[in-house]
Amino acid sequence: MQIMKVDPRALKENPDRMRQTKSSPQADALMLATIKAVGIVQPPVVAPEADGGNGYIIDAGHRRVRLAIAAGLEEIEILVADAANDNGAMRSMVENSVREALNPVDQWRGIERLVALGWTEEAIAIALALPVRQIRKLRLLANVLPAMLEQMALGDMPNEQQLRIIAAAGQVDQKEVWKAHKPKKGDTAPWWQIANALTKKRMYAKDASFGDDLAQAYGIEWVEDLFAPADQDGRYTTNVEGFLGAQHEWMTGNLPKRGAIVEVNSWGQPELPKKAAQVYGKPSKSDHAALYLDRDGKVQTVHYRMPEAAKQKGGGGDGFTRGTDDSDAIAAPKARPDVTQKGHDMIGDFRTDALHDALGRAPIEDDMLMALMVLAFAGQNVRIDSGADGTFYGGKRLSRHAVGLFGEHGKLAFDQDTLRVAVRSVLVDVLSCRRGMSNSGMVARIAGDAIGADKYLPNMGSEDFLLCLSRQALEASCAEASIQPRQKVRETRAALVEHFATEHFVHPSGRFAPPADELLAWIRASSTTDVIGAGEGDGGQADDPADEQEGQVEGDADHDALQDTDVATDDDDDQDFNQRAAA
Repeated sequence: MQIMKVDPRALKENPDRMRQTKSSPQADALMLATIKAVGIVQPPVVAPEADGGNGYIIDAGHRRVRLAIAAGLEEIEILVADAANDNGAMRSMVENSVREALNPVDQWRGIERLVALGWTEEAIAIALALPVRQIRKLRLLANVLPAMLEQMALGDMPNEQQLRIIAAAGQVDQKEVWKAHKPKKGDTAPWWQIANALTKKRMYAKDASFGDDLAQAYGIEWVEDLFAPADQDGRYTTNVEGFLGAQHEWMTGNLPKRGAIVEVNSWGQPELPKKAAQVYGKPSKSDHAALYLDRDGKVQTVHYRMPEAAKQKGGGGDGFTRGTDDSDAIAAPKARPDVTQKGHDMIGDFRTDALHDALGRAPIEDDMLMALMVLAFAGQNVRIDSGADGTFYGGKRLSRHAVGLFGEHGKLAFDQDTLRVAVRSVLVDVLSCRRGMSNSGMVARIAGDAIGADKYLPNMGSEDFLLCLSRQALEASCAEASIQPRQKVRETRAALVEHFATEHFVHPSGRFAPPADELLAWIRASSTTDVIGAGEGDGGQADDPADEQEGQVEGDADHDALQDTDVATDDDDDQDFNQRAAA
């Protein structure tokens, strides 16, 4: 290169320059003032004119030359470079890219010009230090309506998602939509409206459960989404009807045992059978499976269980609910519980799975096993009858564990390992924290705490579980995690979900150890029951089972009163909630 001085008016514009977009009047005024004050600090780069000409073509510095002429300079310094075989197109693009990032429209125009001059996409990518995928994405702008490109070149760019939708649409559709949404001069374009008008529902291959055979049968053709991350399967189809049909056929052909296809409600949640309770832990063999399609067309599976047959209440009653009086006519507003009924259902499943895992794998001393066995038969879900009326609860279900304790001649013959396995298996069958008739009550929590089942609990920092917590409970969890609560509940919950994605979170209400006062109350109540059950004048018979069950029903009612509250919307405060509950 060599430096020389020339009249700026003698320099010729380069038709292959990369930056076509005009600079703002403010930026031009600032540069013009600088040139008038100190001249041009960095000389423009020029190359000798090809094809026999004797002038110079500007490679870089068109704006500086233009403003030097406007400033009235008679002579400026220039850097003369060797002529390039592409008329300086690549040199101009690199120089402009380094100086200030070109907007996508100018980048696309420059790439198209380089391709026309014989550059390959791979060579352009190497020269500009860009991925080939990025070069191909920019070339999609060739599908954008020219009028829209002109608006984008003014610096009014849609976001990538909107640009993706626009570039994927046909020119005819783009023209009609642009005509309806074209902005007035000086205004920005309503890109979100334009993209929304051009949107076609996409169903992605990564969400498809079916294979190529069903795809072909339903006329599905996959299109590569170049805007998707490079390490993901970005194929999609706009044949929504065919995609959903293939998904339904796949579900029909792959229904599990005790499985069914269910519809979804307006919130995209599965419509389970009436009285069904969703299982949030590990499903048992008797649970049912519900398959459904979510809003993205992806096959989802949830498990649920149907309620057990309710016990018949014994004894004669007066037909009225005990414990009611005139003072109940005006009900006080319900205070929202920290954890909803759904949350307690989830905790019951979490605890039961963790307890069973611990019984199967945790080290337990023999004396502890024996103590747990005694506890298990004190559970409220265990009932032993004499068999006189033909009613048995538990015997048939638990007898399979006793079979292994017998030798080939029908005599009890076992070693310690066999006994340990049998005891653990019985405990797994008997002990449960799930709500309802199968709940072992306090004894299951005592057992879980004794064998360290807390460490087997799953991470409760999921969207599903945190939706079950009140604002106060969420903010208490924030304090524990050293997170600042947000102004809105949903933002607080989102921050917790993000934090607990890499941390293991167990809500205090989900831990096994019962509060000391509840444990002492249970011990006192159990001691009283022992005395009453061995009454002096009844020949050792227990009290009327109907009385026992009636007391249980009353206790359950008190507990359920806290569970019937629905989850409040994110922005409701406690006062709004209480007003709704009172209504």
